[in-house]
Amino acid sequence: VRLVESGGGLVQAGGSLRLSCVASGRTFSSDLMAWFRQAPGKEREFVAADNWSGSSLYYGDSVKGRFTFSRDNAQNTVYLQMNDLTPEETGVYYCAAGPSLGRRTLIRPTSYNAWGQGTQVTVSS
Repeated sequence: VRLVESGGGLVQAGGSLRLSCVASGRTFSSDLMAWFRQAPGKEREFVAADNWSGSSLYYGDSVKGRFTFSRDNAQNTVYLQMNDLTPEETGVYYCAAGPSLGRRTLIRPTSYNAWGQGTQVTVSS
């Protein structure tokens, strides 16, 4: 599967952005889609995930209530709507794909077998 993200940019604190990820060449082993982010000098952090049937929606604790994961199956696209952004959320946001997993494992970057190139999100104070 090939993943291409878009939608990053510069936004002020408290602002919103919507990221998109188009998946081409989907297979059974890429049923689960996720968003991760990585700040400079930090480890890659799980943000949100769901599978294409919508039965595995899960958010990282730090984004619950502010971020929304959605998908358009017909367009093979997943989205991440991000509201009330903070400067600490600046980083590169990645889309990832992998086999459907339990919640203990879907938060781990090593559980995914395909990654996009990432899109930069910068939140100014």
